[in-house]
Amino acid sequence: MLVRVLFLLACLFPGALRAEGPPAEKAGFSSKLTIYLAKGAPDACGPGCDRWIAIEGQIDQDAASRLRRFLAGVKDTQRPIYFHSPGGNVEQSYVIGRLLRSRKAVARVGRTIATACAAGAQEDAACLKIKNATGEVEADLTTYHAMCNSACGYLFFGATSREVAPDAALAVHNSRLILHFRGNPPPEVVAEARRRRIAGADRDRAAYIAAMGISGELDALIRTVKFESLHVLTRPELYRFGVDTRPLAETMWRLEKGARPFISKVAAVKKESDASFRTMEWRLYCENKKRVPLMFASEIDASATGKKSILMAASADLSKEAGGPPVRLGKYEVWSGAVDPDMVKAVLASHSLQVRETTPESEGKAEVTSFNIDMSGLTSLWIQLGTSCSSAAARPAKPWPANALQPTPWTATPWTAAGSLPNVSAAPSAAPAP
Repeated sequence: MLVRVLFLLACLFPGALRAEGPPAEKAGFSSKLTIYLAKGAPDACGPGCDRWIAIEGQIDQDAASRLRRFLAGVKDTQRPIYFHSPGGNVEQSYVIGRLLRSRKAVARVGRTIATACAAGAQEDAACLKIKNATGEVEADLTTYHAMCNSACGYLFFGATSREVAPDAALAVHNSRLILHFRGNPPPEVVAEARRRRIAGADRDRAAYIAAMGISGELDALIRTVKFESLHVLTRPELYRFGVDTRPLAETMWRLEKGARPFISKVAAVKKESDASFRTMEWRLYCENKKRVPLMFASEIDASATGKKSILMAASADLSKEAGGPPVRLGKYEVWSGAVDPDMVKAVLASHSLQVRETTPESEGKAEVTSFNIDMSGLTSLWIQLGTSCSSAAARPAKPWPANALQPTPWTATPWTAAGSLPNVSAAPSAAPAP
């Protein structure tokens, strides 16, 4: 009898671990992992970077072998890889993650949008044919509402350099075990096979996470999240677990069209005293009588005392600066003003915007926090903003709301006293934005 039970267990063990989102989340993705080379505008993927590897769609059972063959033909091991996936086969994700580790890969979460395809048709048959052809695909790149969820995270962990932008999401949950049965084994045998397989899967996941240099706290968290749910890792968790250890994480510059177009960038900045982060946003609006409205907002540092001041200077010409004391609106500090054309030219010619926050302390001392914001990609968006401003001006005028601080693209709440900055710890919508 014991021999028969062991034989049945051996027959039951073959199975697949799946870690993926619900059907609504998978609807905007191809059923197989799609891998291709992409080429964008200058600085599309960072300073001096206009080429990247796009990996998107569901992780299927043959994904690892296809990716291995693909990477064999890519000699530039430091070309960044952008992931956008709802998850899939866990075993395949471990194999891919180890392959990426052997290449010392650079991984980021981002959506690649092929310019030859309509924005809402990136996963139809015609577009997939373009992406799967040989050669580079002309494309745009955005981190806005990009996601690397479930098993995709294990791919991501394999890279030696990992970046998750504040407007992208990396979400985790426990895996679902799919066992294939032979014959009609008794329930107690099935239950024992499932128990052993799940225990083995837990050990494999913990070992993989540790091998990738990720804290065991992440594995403990994954065990608590049901397969039917998703937990989006917050910025402090990304930092504490060792997934993205940058003290400053930024989004790309992004153009928001509408009644009042603007360009914006969001950053999450770590406090020096602990592992908490503050969210900040910069906006440039349409030119008005040779002056360009500039706005800066930041979550208030509750531990800070005294009246803070903000100063922003263009790295190309440090004499061109703007700023002053911000105004408090609920939990946020907001500074708004207008800069002249010379300041705009200096900003567009700069590789960074130097930001300095000064908070007076007792005995004449002051606490100074300084950091640089990347300007890559701003110049091309500035040209697009001009076109959007002209289109907006041509439309019938609409009364502006009393509060000029409009909602950010990913939140429906304005910056009123009870409002909020972008909720960078919340998951983007389940279906990827077009």
